[in-house]
Amino acid sequence: MQVRLLAAALFTSLPLLASAQSSVTLYGIVDGSVAHEDTGAPNGSRNLVNSGNQSTSRFGFRGTEDIGNGLKAMFNLEGGIALDTGAGDAALFGRRAVVGLEGKFGLVTIGREYTPISDVASATDINGQGFYGTNLNSFNAGRLTRRISNSVNYRSAAMGGFKLGLGYGLGEVATGPSQNLMGVSGSYTLGNLYLGAGYHSIERQASGNDKDIIVGAAYKIGAVDLKGNYMAADPTGANNKYEQLNMGASYGFGASKVYANYQRNELESGARGNGVSVAYAYTLSKRINVYAAYATMSNNASGLFAINSAGSTIAPPAGAAGSDPSGLTVGLRHAF
Repeated sequence: MQVRLLAAALFTSLPLLASAQSSVTLYGIVDGSVAHEDTGAPNGSRNLVNSGNQSTSRFGFRGTEDIGNGLKAMFNLEGGIALDTGAGDAALFGRRAVVGLEGKFGLVTIGREYTPISDVASATDINGQGFYGTNLNSFNAGRLTRRISNSVNYRSAAMGGFKLGLGYGLGEVATGPSQNLMGVSGSYTLGNLYLGAGYHSIERQASGNDKDIIVGAAYKIGAVDLKGNYMAADPTGANNKYEQLNMGASYGFGASKVYANYQRNELESGARGNGVSVAYAYTLSKRINVYAAYATMSNNASGLFAINSAGSTIAPPAGAAGSDPSGLTVGLRHAF
């Protein structure tokens, strides 16, 4: 009798044991601001409500399940939201949509994933790829590649401070250049020092492959963070290479943090743009902060370089080369 009761108790507890080894989390960020943006061209000034001037507003689901032998299955589905209108991104989970396996060897994912170069760019941007003046503008206009669909990816576990990233995205085209992307990145962390580098090769043209390059570094000294990177997109053909340099610092004191960054953009054809940005954030609670940010870009006579935040782009019109865009915003960010 006791054996039967014990067996019945064990049987009824199996679903609870299984659920205890797995978890699914709903998470997100809601970021809204009031902004004044100016493209620098005539009649290019406007006031607006923006979504995501520190972080892109988003929602997502992530989950893990322990499957034994040191292995975990994982998934992550994440989509963007335009807080000002309530609209979602064109792709429901366009920010990230992956399933994978994780173990002592690292993490393997399949789906829509961040590129190896993106990992380094994020780690070495003082603006956290959020505030006006972020390095996100290096991923615009077909320059460097931040995300890849139809991809298989690998992120190694730390090996004496070194991590390796690999990505292979399938263009899935029937004819012509394959559109495949092959990427690799490496990073090294020693105490407060971070060093990273990455490379992409993309088969967009029959005559040769486009190339993306990044090198970056970060260092923390007490309350001061120093971050910088150099990025280049070198498409097939002559006189069209794009280069960007970022050098930034932040300082935290109490609930406050201030940020500053210098950015230089250049095309091989001679177009140049020099940008400066400053930001301030004040923490109200563990998940909520207010912020203010300002940035401006000084373009030369042929420059059309834009200012980006996580959710906004301020770009001179195509016929207004030499215009100097700028943006000022005040906002509230709530993570959940």
